[in-house]
Amino acid sequence: MRILHLPKWYPHRYDDQDGDFVARHVAAVAAHGGPGGGPVASAVVFAAVARGPLPGLIAEEADLGGPVPTWRYYYRARPTGWGPLDKLLKLGLWLACQRRGWRAVRRHWGGAGPDLVHAHVLLRTGLLACWLRLTRGIPYLLTEHWTLYLPARAAGIGWWRRQLTRLVVRRAGALHTVSGALAEALAALGARPARAAVIANVVDTDLFRPAAPGAPAPAGGTLLHVAAFHDAVKNLSGVLRVVAALRPAWPGLRLRIAGYGPDEARLRRYAAGLGLLADGTVAFLGKLPHAAVAAEMQRAAALVSFSRAETFGVVLLEMRACGRPVVATRTGGVPELFQPENAFGLLVAPDDEAALEAALVAVLAGTARFDPAQLRADADQRCAPVAVGEAFGALYRQVLGPAWRTAPGPGVAASVAKNG
Repeated sequence: MRILHLPKWYPHRYDDQDGDFVARHVAAVAAHGGPGGGPVASAVVFAAVARGPLPGLIAEEADLGGPVPTWRYYYRARPTGWGPLDKLLKLGLWLACQRRGWRAVRRHWGGAGPDLVHAHVLLRTGLLACWLRLTRGIPYLLTEHWTLYLPARAAGIGWWRRQLTRLVVRRAGALHTVSGALAEALAALGARPARAAVIANVVDTDLFRPAAPGAPAPAGGTLLHVAAFHDAVKNLSGVLRVVAALRPAWPGLRLRIAGYGPDEARLRRYAAGLGLLADGTVAFLGKLPHAAVAAEMQRAAALVSFSRAETFGVVLLEMRACGRPVVATRTGGVPELFQPENAFGLLVAPDDEAALEAALVAVLAGTARFDPAQLRADADQRCAPVAVGEAFGALYRQVLGPAWRTAPGPGVAASVAKNG
């Protein structure tokens, strides 16, 4: 079985963490998507606008040294400097990159094409996968992560995007989402696939794990926030206001913030204006490698997330894998991850700062308690690379048909459904 991955988001030369959750899916498939949980031949073709100068219109990077051969292409953001023309030209350059990548993958596979195309994040990648099905008869599968399709943001989707999304999803062999809520949101927009599957994001459970025996206990007054700095969605400003309100009663309270993004400077100024930086109540840690994030999670009493929209929230499960609870919002796919209620953390309504304050007090005071072993076991069963890779492998074989099918891996049968 040969799988060609076409991601919209993927780690690249300008940001090695952009779309890393997609890269984890790809790696899990390559290592465990074959029969019996063995490896499967995989390749990635990714193209994106360059964020710096290029010697030509297109630059190529081929990474053939790892388990997943990857071709990354970058194309000029302003080919002519005239906006309306550049928009059209950039689409042409993206297609040219994909054509180069297709040829490179076929050469790498000795002239053979893929058995299945896996497009990650709509819409352009899905349209290309649909074209390959129409012109070459290659089935395709879609994965969607984007909060854009959730009810809180769907009003911003234009008419053309809705129509094309419906077309691409309906022609797909399967639609995979990371939460049932996202699948329902797409269905509400008319994007109903022949087959739907919910498979979790991947957590590196070897890296994100409870602290070693004998390590210091987590600091009782330390909270952690890990997210991209897109405040309209992640609502970090709301977390800062709640921490400022808690500080008089909890003078030892600390909030450590890991992340980066377009709103970082504004949020730093906002925290300073609340008086949270001068006394060290809040510390901005910047962009951290995954190992450093895991260490922060092992030392924190809880993770706090106040998002207005969330399809999965992989950091919530990374914290769980470390045996630590989470206080998060009841939005998108998050409630699915917290069943039974109050077993893995506390959920509050989005934008309800009073409820967030009460939940944090319950965790900090110890009136809400959670079993670290139960937290860890759930993350391991749900998100470990082996479990996710085997689930994708079973889904691929269902899409490809009887000649490819073997018995599905543990838990897969319940997560895959055919729509009548």
